[in-house]
Amino acid sequence: MHLRIIKKRSSPFFLFLFTLLLTLLLALPWVSAKEPPQEAWQINGIFVALDDGYDGVKQLAFQKFNEYNLRDLKSVVHKPEDIAKRVLNILKDKTVNPSVRESAAEALGNLGEAAKPYVKDIVDFLKDKTVNPSVRYLAAWNLGDLGEAAKPYVKDIADILKDKTIDPSVRSGAAMALGNLGEVAKPYVKDIADFLKDKTVDPSARSGAAYALGNLGEVAKPYVKDIADILKDKTVDPSVRSGAAYALGNLGEATKPYVKDITDIIKDKTVDPSVRSGAAEALKNLGEVAKPYVKDIADILKDKTIDPRVRYVAAEALGDLGEAAKPYVKDILDFLKDKTIDPSIRSGAAYVLGKLGEVAKPYVKDIADILNDKTVDPSVRSGAAVALGNLGEGVKGLLDFLKDETVDSIVRSNAARDLADLREVAKPYVKDILDFLKDKTVDSIVRYIAAEGFVNLGEATKPYAKDIIDFLKDKTVDPNVHSVAALALVNLREAAKPYVKDMADILKDKTVDPSVRRSAALALGNLGDVSKPYVKDILDFLKDKTINPNVRYGAAEALEKIEQLDLNNVVVILDSIYYANKSEFEQWRFLTYFLGGGTNEVKTLLTWLGFPDTKTIPAQLSHEQGDKTLKIFAQAWEPSRDLARLREDLAKQIAVVAKKVSWRSQDILILETHYNNLKKAGYKEVDLLQSVIVNLKG
Repeated sequence: MHLRIIKKRSSPFFLFLFTLLLTLLLALPWVSAKEPPQEAWQINGIFVALDDGYDGVKQLAFQKFNEYNLRDLKSVVHKPEDIAKRVLNILKDKTVNPSVRESAAEALGNLGEAAKPYVKDIVDFLKDKTVNPSVRYLAAWNLGDLGEAAKPYVKDIADILKDKTIDPSVRSGAAMALGNLGEVAKPYVKDIADFLKDKTVDPSARSGAAYALGNLGEVAKPYVKDIADILKDKTVDPSVRSGAAYALGNLGEATKPYVKDITDIIKDKTVDPSVRSGAAEALKNLGEVAKPYVKDIADILKDKTIDPRVRYVAAEALGDLGEAAKPYVKDILDFLKDKTIDPSIRSGAAYVLGKLGEVAKPYVKDIADILNDKTVDPSVRSGAAVALGNLGEGVKGLLDFLKDETVDSIVRSNAARDLADLREVAKPYVKDILDFLKDKTVDSIVRYIAAEGFVNLGEATKPYAKDIIDFLKDKTVDPNVHSVAALALVNLREAAKPYVKDMADILKDKTVDPSVRRSAALALGNLGDVSKPYVKDILDFLKDKTINPNVRYGAAEALEKIEQLDLNNVVVILDSIYYANKSEFEQWRFLTYFLGGGTNEVKTLLTWLGFPDTKTIPAQLSHEQGDKTLKIFAQAWEPSRDLARLREDLAKQIAVVAKKVSWRSQDILILETHYNNLKKAGYKEVDLLQSVIVNLKG
């Protein structure tokens, strides 16, 4: 089952191999990712890519679709329901890869009102037992995302939930859909609760029903006792009991009568650790409701016979209770100092202290002592450094810790990542962090990760736009550190406008590391129209096939935010297909559709060029189709002059199309145009064009 639960905090441990520096750089998820501007050409480019013969291209199209606000398509396209219909057809197409169909289900859920005419089709689809359950599960879940459009079908969704002949995972998805539909699902909350209680149902599906109840809020409150009973029932599978704990944690005030039961479960050593951790998480999520039980939570933290992971969640719960946790801050500190506890859990307790703010300030000296004590595990010291930063005690201690060569570089790398958590506190130290990144005496891996943290400071770096530009121009800095820090340019957005020429110069400078140049391209992309004069420079960067293709692809994506590429420019993207390996060429095919806006010219080029799926190549052409195709090929000929592999294929496809059509006398001009082009460039296909022309002239 695919429960999309957001992980709130990554593990304190972060294994990092220097040899993977570039690989990690190419897929950095932590650069500011705002919803892209939405224009008709972008949506059309994605829509047309859905008709490509390769499932991988369709998958990329859906991924891009889901970056946009699909509920507002009417403002950019005339018939958003046509898009919904095409997406539905892919969802129902059994020849399409299941993962692509799952993406189609997600896209339908994001389409809102445009998908309304097809909700019944989706409901019928869910009942089709020949379809992969995982696809139907996601389709069911995403019905809930349709909001108002799905409300007339809430009974049908409930019927799927109740139908015991349907796969349990699909029924679980229906429960999740109802969980997202709020008040309108009220008549069916009992059905969800019954599904949750049904011990004949697979545990993973039942846990989905528990999460659905938790999402329903007010309308699920009459069933809070049933949920609590499931949490307490030791005969129930641990995953279902954990789901019940999650639901209770989300039901706020209604859970109040059962908070003591939750604390008792946490203390019960016979209960599965995952259930106890889930119960502890529920306490944490209950916030104010849990305040009367703050002493019980503290007792859990202090009880050394309880699993340390559960105790840590109790510490987190205290961290969320602010002033009410004041009497127990010392207990958290003692937990932090206890060397018998796993260091990774203790370092987490340090973060909790940092979150407590004012109530933890009397213990700043104790935390500083832990930071400075070299006998303490380095990961715990790392947590202490970040805690001090969050308590307003400055970033200097953390930077000094990062420079300490006696500490393992991986531990220091973990601490370096946490620079991003400091945000406002780190603002006065942005310049110091830049200086730290230049310090060649510090391990390059640590500086690399510190650069990642620096990028994640986001808005805080804006006043330092010029310093960042100057830093990137300093060629004495380690290239790997440069590569990551360069992504700070991407987050600068408006603040970078005065430096648009500097960024363009970095992009054009072939002595600069390609990854830094890519970041300059991305930064230019974020500036939109201001960067239009530099589109040619980005395209020139893409032409350099000696640069890693993923780096070039990242730079190409920047064009999305600047302008639609006309045929003269889109051929540069198309040419990259010929240099890509099997796993990459679909990316470039998609990008050709997308950046070209899915025009008829782009569709025609991709029908014949860039290794199209052979099943999609027309076996025959009408005269009109042939004429149109050769005219588009003629338009592409001159722009392809410096694109050797594209031009070679273009020459071949000119000959292929020329053979497929019954030409007429008025076609002599276009045929002779191609004959002259092929002859001048020295391609052997000129002989075939000559024979077609001779036959036509008689």
